[in-house]
Order: sequence, then structure tokens, then C-alpha cells
Amino acid sequence: MNSPTTHERLSRFLKSGIYRFENSTAIFIDPVRVLNRFYTRFRVSPTAYYSRFFDDDDHNGNSKEETPEAPPDSRKRKRKKEKKPRPLNETELIAQRRHQEVRPLLLKAHETLLGATELLAALKGLRSDGHFTDEECRGSALKREANELNFVELGRVWQSPLYEISLNFDQDQNFTQHGGDQISVPVFNNFVVNNGDNDVEAELLNRNYIIPRKSCFYMSDLKEIHNLVPVECESGFNLILIDPPWENSSAHQKLKYRTLPNRYFLSLPIEQLTHTSGALVALWVTNREKLRRFVENELFPSWGVKYAATFYWLKVKADGQLISQLDLFHHRPYECLVLGYSSQKDVDVVELSGHVPIPDNQVFISVPGDYSRKPPIGDLLLEYVPGSKDCHRLELFARELGAGWNCWGNEPLHFQDTKYILKRRRDR
Repeated sequence: MNSPTTHERLSRFLKSGIYRFENSTAIFIDPVRVLNRFYTRFRVSPTAYYSRFFDDDDHNGNSKEETPEAPPDSRKRKRKKEKKPRPLNETELIAQRRHQEVRPLLLKAHETLLGATELLAALKGLRSDGHFTDEECRGSALKREANELNFVELGRVWQSPLYEISLNFDQDQNFTQHGGDQISVPVFNNFVVNNGDNDVEAELLNRNYIIPRKSCFYMSDLKEIHNLVPVECESGFNLILIDPPWENSSAHQKLKYRTLPNRYFLSLPIEQLTHTSGALVALWVTNREKLRRFVENELFPSWGVKYAATFYWLKVKADGQLISQLDLFHHRPYECLVLGYSSQKDVDVVELSGHVPIPDNQVFISVPGDYSRKPPIGDLLLEYVPGSKDCHRLELFARELGAGWNCWGNEPLHFQDTKYILKRRRDR
């Protein structure tokens, strides 16, 4: 079978959001195109998603003229003494060894991206995919400046059981005139489900949200997570994606989200959530060596998860350059996705993985979105999931929804706000 041509790969990328390089295991992802496959009448606003690494670019990806910086004061420069680098401690040395092992793979993946000129040309248009006008992009930016609901605080007040979300199941877009169906259900500690084939517009406390087709969410704090455990094992999950709010000084300083001590995650009922045919567990982990060792030595064993492989997410800007220096110790431009298998019975990892073993050290590349927002990589994991390919999918600590996914967390509606998602032109 002939391998696809460059034009065919690019054409597939523009439709799917996934670009597979020739003669390489590395993959490039455009999260906006991937997420848009979840919706029928709406699209994710590219200007809303790509809000960090296009600061020097306009909506068309053209670089703005840079203002030259003033030369530094020579007297201040003389007074400033260069700090001598301190020697690394034992934990830092182990982290450095891990980095050196994966470094050649990351460099090769990045060189492959820089060599894909046709893809780099397409990246210039990531923020303007032709579905929104400049006026709509500016309007989306203004909406993002408005205050959004703080679900964490709302869930803690005594009125939280009284808050309801209204779902508008309007098939013809004119439900207010034609008597479309509308239901209101509790938004906290309750399964909110859209089993239909179309997106659903929802309203909560005068804010609008979009619920993708075939999706479900349960919004609560960690104490209520046991409600996710199915009564029957056959209703368990084959793919469990987890992005915990690890303790993080940067997140704490920037007040982006609340973090939890590592020990809290030991109580997650992963084994009880697992389908009888087993589950692939995918866990996002930062590059802190203390955390990696906690996952390997305590967390996975307490969950009954057997380690299988590690994937790496390499972060780049719109021009293909890394968002930071690869060897920068505390701000490396990549994160890890640790994979393992969970089973309710003692089954070998090879047996759970079936006929498609997980390749270790897989690298996928993308331009990052908002702080801590991960790219949608669920579809890339499906071929390694045990059991039926029409699997049950669960995301824990979710901050956005996806078609075909059950999502749990204390703010799964965060990126479903209509300041991040706009209506397609033909549906306006």
C-alpha cells in the first residue's frame, strides 16, 4: 500500500486536526479542529483557544512589527553579578537523567516538524480558520474579558443543591417560536446528559454553555466521586483519562485553579470504575521528579494499574519553535502522559493491550491553549483500549466536554462557555 502524499496528509489534517509525519512516529495535533468534530452546529473559537502564543501575531498569523527594546543601563549591568549555578541534588540528578534519555526523541520530533514546510504554512492560519469574521473574533475576545462563573465556589455554598441548568433541545433552531423542548435539572451532584445527535444550548445563572452531542457530565467535589461507580461492572469504563490538579506553585501564584495534595488522589476508585474487559488509564504528569516517583511507586500500585508506556506532549509556537528552551530545568516545553492498564482481575498487560501494543516514547506536538488546558488526545488512544472499540470513556478532573465522553470534576463546564464556542455561520 502506497504511503499518503504530502498533499493527502495536509488534506486529512485540515479535516481531522491530526497530521502524521512521513517516516516518523511523531504526530502534530490542532486541538481546535479535533474539538470541532464534537459539535454539529457550533465551533470552538480559534482566537479563544489559542490565547497565549499568538501575542505577537494578528488573526491571520502575520507577525507584527516588533518594537526594539531600549539598551540596558550599562551601570546596572556592571553592578549585577552573575549567579553561580548550584550543584543539583539527588532528586534533580534523577530528573536530569530522565530528561537526557528522552531529549533525542524530542529533538528528532521537533526537527521533523520544522522540516514539514507545508504544515508550518498551515499553522499560520490556526487562529483564522475561515469560519469567523474579524468582528466575531474581537467580540469573542471581549466576552472572554467578562467574569465567568466560579463553579468551585458555587458548589460550596448552601444554595448549590438549588442551582439548575436549563437544556434547550431545539432541533430546528427556532424552539422559542415552535415550542421546542426545554428541561431544567440540578447542575451539582447530578448526571447531566445529552444523548441526542446534536449540540444542546444550556443556561445557568444567565451564562450560556454548549453541551456536545452524546456527552454527560457530573459536577461535584472529590467527596462525591463514588457516585460515578457503576452498579454493574459491564457499565464500567474502558478508557479513563485523568488530569489531576497537582500541587503546583505556578498555578497557585497565578490563581488559575485550586490544587490538591498528592495523597488525595490515592482514593480515586479507578479499579471500581474499570470495565470487566479492562481499561486503559492515561494520566497527565508534570516533569517534577518527586511527582513521577509518587506515580510509579504509590499511585499506580494503589489504583491497581500496571504501567505500560509514556507519551510526551511537545509544546510549540505558531511558527513551529519551542515555547521555551528544551534544556531549561524548571520550564521545559513538554509534559508527560503516563499510560497503564487497569483490570478487575489479575490479567497480564500484554493480554489487556490485545493485538496493538502501546509504543513507548510516542511524541505528539501542538500549540498550547489556555493555562493547563490539555490537547484532546482521546482518539489517539482508542486503538490501545481493551475490549470493544465502541468503548465507554471517562475523564476525571475535566474542564471541558467531548462527544462520547463522561466527564467528572468541579468545573467540567469551564471551557463550554459561549465565550469559547461560537455558532456556525449556517446556523446563525
